[in-house]
Amino acid sequence: MRKIALEEHFTTPELAAYVARPTQSDALFADVERRLADFGALRLDMMDRTGIARMVLSVTTPGVQGVRDTLEAIRLARNANDFLAREVSKRPDRYAGFAHLALQDAEAAGRELERAVRELGFCGALINGQTNGHYLDEDRYLPFWERVEELGVPVYLHPGAMADQPAMFAHRPEIGGPIWAWTAETAAHALRLVLGGTLTRFPGVRIILGHMGETLPFLLWRLDSRRQFDLGETLPPEALPSAIIRRSIKVTTSGVCDPTALAATLQALGEDNVMFSVDYPYEDPDIAAAFIDAAPLSEEVRAKVCHGNAERLLGL
Repeated sequence: MRKIALEEHFTTPELAAYVARPTQSDALFADVERRLADFGALRLDMMDRTGIARMVLSVTTPGVQGVRDTLEAIRLARNANDFLAREVSKRPDRYAGFAHLALQDAEAAGRELERAVRELGFCGALINGQTNGHYLDEDRYLPFWERVEELGVPVYLHPGAMADQPAMFAHRPEIGGPIWAWTAETAAHALRLVLGGTLTRFPGVRIILGHMGETLPFLLWRLDSRRQFDLGETLPPEALPSAIIRRSIKVTTSGVCDPTALAATLQALGEDNVMFSVDYPYEDPDIAAAFIDAAPLSEEVRAKVCHGNAERLLGL
């Protein structure tokens, strides 16, 4: 089955110092770094082998999200987008791009997103978590969300480092990264957009979450129950957290090759809201491709998940 993959990463020579290390293995991390910098044989051979017709590429975490100097972050993000545009132009039938944005300045990020979409031909943006402790539901980001809605492109909310280290992670570094902390951080970030009103104020905005929705599809009933309990009132159906999530959030299978989780996510969100991804080069693309090819789905639903939903959402 032909596939489009959406959470697939790269880096540039300039951003090589801003690559998170999600493994303790020197050999494994060296291989990750080698693959992040490659746009040729390593990546293309893998795509051909696994049936990935097209990859939407994005700067690996954290990128510029943790840069303290706002002007430097803006410069780095612009350079990364120009770098990616040059690579995409060499193989426009195989690669597409998500913009890299410096959210240190919301208005500058909006302008750069518009440039990336209108001039560079990118199909949205990918944001690596919080930016120096600031989350995207804050009022400072209203100009950014106005531009996102106007452009009609999705924003992929990708994991990044936590802004602080709660006591729950003390002396347990093994749960302080992608094995759990990144999921907790990204799910909470998305819930801020849901419960804080951002996705109600901007109903045209579409958010993408990886890793089978960062656990949110499995919690919809409880989110509705506890939100109404907290408010002490019954919300209209369209105002329930589950309704906002189903309307505004799409998810990918990146990093979760589990048919049980896939079936539950499809049931929770619907067959139009789930898309295939790998999380290359941090996950094994052969495992991801074999998983989706063998998942117990009708061929109509498999086609939607593998490529149809991404084509529609991203205009590919």
